[in-house]
Amino acid sequence: MALEYFYITNSPEYAKACERAGVDRIFVDMEYIGKDERQGGLDTVKNHHTVEDVKNVRAAISKSKLLVRVNPIHDGSKEEIKSVITAGADYIMLPMWKSVDEVKEFIRLVGKGAKTVLLLETDEARMCLDEVIKLDGIDEIYIGLNDLHLSQHKKFMFELYTDGTVDEIVSKLKSKNIKFGIGGVGKVNCDNLLSAENILCEHYRLGSSMVILARAFCDWTRYSVAEFENIMTKGIAENREYENYIEDQSIDYFNEKHKQTEKIIETIKANK
Repeated sequence: MALEYFYITNSPEYAKACERAGVDRIFVDMEYIGKDERQGGLDTVKNHHTVEDVKNVRAAISKSKLLVRVNPIHDGSKEEIKSVITAGADYIMLPMWKSVDEVKEFIRLVGKGAKTVLLLETDEARMCLDEVIKLDGIDEIYIGLNDLHLSQHKKFMFELYTDGTVDEIVSKLKSKNIKFGIGGVGKVNCDNLLSAENILCEHYRLGSSMVILARAFCDWTRYSVAEFENIMTKGIAENREYENYIEDQSIDYFNEKHKQTEKIIETIKANK
């Protein structure tokens, strides 16, 4: 079970480099409504990509799929979603939904134009998930750890892997056979607060299918296209090698890794 890797960029040249490096989906991010208010004081990437970016990236890639995050449901959602479908999105992601009605409206607006992805990143979404997963028309659900941990007033976003939050959500998604992904991941063999190895083990323990390659994996704005492609190709190959290693491990192995992750997270929280 190899995870699908996503990478966020609106550059056609870097999107093509991602495709050559082995990225499964290019992620164009049009969300901006409410983002500054939620994340204004945090060191997070705030993109404001456009429909023109969607068109340009679509024209640049041939093998990788194109995922577009639109804005939360608002007065302009009908036109926005229609334009993204016309521009060639394979998947459309809805962020910051908080009710069943918002999800119903999103599914209606997308129709058969693209696959639907719900980004579960609010506690309100978690609370109405039982009703949401009864709806027809949901192709995937992605668990967004950053905004979800803010919504729950937690100290560290990866805490949701060990406090029962992600396990609770995942058990419900599995009950309906809904494909899901979780958060972001960096490169293995790197010195991070919580290693990519531990995070990848959580994905395999839980049965996740996809993950965003985080800014820490490689920030495309800091490198030439050639340098970026070399870093991405090497990094993805190393992550895949680690995935191959853990793929055949027993549940006991993942349970032990989970306990290790829990201890690391408790240490990180204590130092925050």
